[in-house]
Amino acid sequence: MRRRLPLLWLALYRRRRMLAALIIGMVVFEALIVVVANAIPPGQLFAAGGKGPPSAYRAFSGSSGDVSIASYPGLLGAGLTHPFWIAMQLTAIGSLAAAAVAADVESGTVELVMVRPVTRIRLLTERTAALVLAALALNLAATLTVAAGVALSPDIHRVVPIGGVFAAGVMGLGFALCLIGPAMAVSAMGRRRAQVVGATIAIGAVGFAVNFIALAWAPAAPLRFLSPFHYYAPGDALAEGGVLWPQLGILVGVGLLGILLAHAVLRRRDLAP
Repeated sequence: MRRRLPLLWLALYRRRRMLAALIIGMVVFEALIVVVANAIPPGQLFAAGGKGPPSAYRAFSGSSGDVSIASYPGLLGAGLTHPFWIAMQLTAIGSLAAAAVAADVESGTVELVMVRPVTRIRLLTERTAALVLAALALNLAATLTVAAGVALSPDIHRVVPIGGVFAAGVMGLGFALCLIGPAMAVSAMGRRRAQVVGATIAIGAVGFAVNFIALAWAPAAPLRFLSPFHYYAPGDALAEGGVLWPQLGILVGVGLLGILLAHAVLRRRDLAP
């Protein structure tokens, strides 16, 4: 298999230490969230002053509906939309997407790759597949950790079904695909790895900020449709116990459009540094 897909395995091998560290960090972080939820009921954790959390905190619980962060689905959803979770996703996506095309153009090594019997389509396809596998590993690590914690906690399990945990994991992978597509498109267009990393961070960080502002400030409410975090709602998936198919379709659709754009651009662009 490695002989058949050398670019895929090489991309993963070069970043094996980074990916291993991210996976371990994801497991530790999600385990901590489950421990906190099990030790302190969310209603008490956010009940300072006798008032519940503001409605804008739905952004932190990964909800576009009625799931409050002061609940088990909301608190576990917060672990799947926390800035630490976002940062680990962006690190993996930005690093591997930048290495897909832009890094080789910047360093001049893309010409060495192209003189071999490797088509541009194959180059982008294998490196995109490596990125998808990395995102799958990260989200699977988070999902299995939360699922184990829910299964071991009767109080949480009464409110959050295991099916909801895996549904949230599927939504997480959809969110990753939503970032992968545009990141690969920028890599296919760009000549500097910094351009790809910057675009990936902008989509993730700015997207979260836009969603929060839209939930906190009524005049800005229409802006929420521009943010991937409006469609990535793990808190809702945890509470409902199933995948939110319309939202997942939008996330995956954006990712596929970005990948198709990357292929179209790479087939026509000049790869000279």
